[in-house]
Amino acid sequence: MRHRISRRRTGIRRSDQRKDLSGTRITGILLSSVRRSLVFSLADSYLGVALQLVSSLIIARLLTPAEIGVFSVAAIFAALASNFRDFGVGEYLIQEKNLTTKKIRAALAANIGLSWLMAVILFLASGPVADFYRHAGVTTVMQIQSVNFLLIPFGAVTMAYYRRQLNYRPLFIAGLLANTTSFLVATTGALAGFGYLALAWASLAGVMVTVGYAVSVRPADLPFWPSLSGLREVVNFGKHAIGIYFLGQVGKSAPEAVIGRVLDMASVAFFSRANGLMEIFNRTVLRAAAPICLPYFAQEARAGQRTAEGYLKATTLLTGIGWPFFVYIGVIAYSAIRVLYGGQWMSSVPLAQILCVVAILELPYWLATEVMIAEGRIDQSNKLQFVVQGLRVASLALVVPFGLTGVCWGLALAALGGTFASHRFLRQIIGLRFRDMVRACIPSGAVTAVAATPSLVVALFIEQTEANCLAVFAGCSLATGAAWIASLKICKHPFWMEAVTLLEKMRKRAKAL
Repeated sequence: MRHRISRRRTGIRRSDQRKDLSGTRITGILLSSVRRSLVFSLADSYLGVALQLVSSLIIARLLTPAEIGVFSVAAIFAALASNFRDFGVGEYLIQEKNLTTKKIRAALAANIGLSWLMAVILFLASGPVADFYRHAGVTTVMQIQSVNFLLIPFGAVTMAYYRRQLNYRPLFIAGLLANTTSFLVATTGALAGFGYLALAWASLAGVMVTVGYAVSVRPADLPFWPSLSGLREVVNFGKHAIGIYFLGQVGKSAPEAVIGRVLDMASVAFFSRANGLMEIFNRTVLRAAAPICLPYFAQEARAGQRTAEGYLKATTLLTGIGWPFFVYIGVIAYSAIRVLYGGQWMSSVPLAQILCVVAILELPYWLATEVMIAEGRIDQSNKLQFVVQGLRVASLALVVPFGLTGVCWGLALAALGGTFASHRFLRQIIGLRFRDMVRACIPSGAVTAVAATPSLVVALFIEQTEANCLAVFAGCSLATGAAWIASLKICKHPFWMEAVTLLEKMRKRAKAL
């Protein structure tokens, strides 16, 4: 079923017509929609990460670690506020079995109210936060970021509506426009000497473009005005969603927040740069997959399908991409950081290697929140986040006296505990068995072993230095990429089969044109 941006499109009721189809036909339609959406989502992520990478190459050489640290600290509080601002409105609209105009109006009211409240709190808190971190620049960055919260609600509901229908073309265009704008503003501002303010203004510019585009493609039948009627149902859902995403953001931001207070801003920047290598995968794969997985799981649940099967398939696909990437990055971390960021960031190398271990442990259960929300068990998902992020914060408290390396090893210990907790919850909610999870990950383990071989050989026989870092980085990247593709085909990994199917469909469509 192809969805086009049109003022005549029908929406709220037609999106749920799949409930009347047979199970086989439902599965076929869902997979077709998922593949089409994945093309747009991956394109958005790849273009975004390319622009971010080029921007990082420029900014890492124009701004000092302390300047980047100022923006990173301010961004922590904006990210925490954004979890309250979201209030799970997008997830509510996606998973709701009987979506009506009344419920959309109520969701819009909740989104506006919470977003504007967070804007005020972020603005007022900017001074005390700056005093706490002993840097006045934090105030200015937080005040600029507070403006984002005034604008976002006017585009958030529209984009969630398209996500529910697995129509990612509008999201792709919005992301392309926003990423390009942010890139131009950030690099131009850095070149002009605006320092950390260049990053703050870039964030605001990207939001303005996204909201403007969302308003321009808003479907005619999507309610425009908010309403308090039906707000209680949104609040009942949102109170659990806030817990999930707030706790998740606390766990994500805790390392930088603790480092910034206990150590210094430069240490925050070194950790941020190490974590930036992990963000390459997050931007290119995870951020493209997660928005699709939630509506996919939700449509499976509405159709009476078993979500555990979809979860296992998604896990196989993600680990088949992620595990080889993290092993590769861990092995050539020295060359990657030297080439991408420059010589002033070499203290990030051992941190990046440990964070690769963290990412490998976390990846198999990365979609646990999405599948639990799709099953209507957001309350249990909230409890899981409390456990996982509690382990993360407790580990940081124990190891931060040991410096940056200790912080990273603490995160690895927390990740190991989080995998056990996540599996226990998923076993209870979707019937996920440990042997099924192991079976789903075996193909990815085989692919990782083959794909990592070139980098491991280089690490054993060639010392990475200033003189050869570019050659090592380029050579290992090409060799690992080729070995990964070959191993996918040889091992008949599900990712290879999906890629072949997708390319064949694209070839036929191009031929038809």
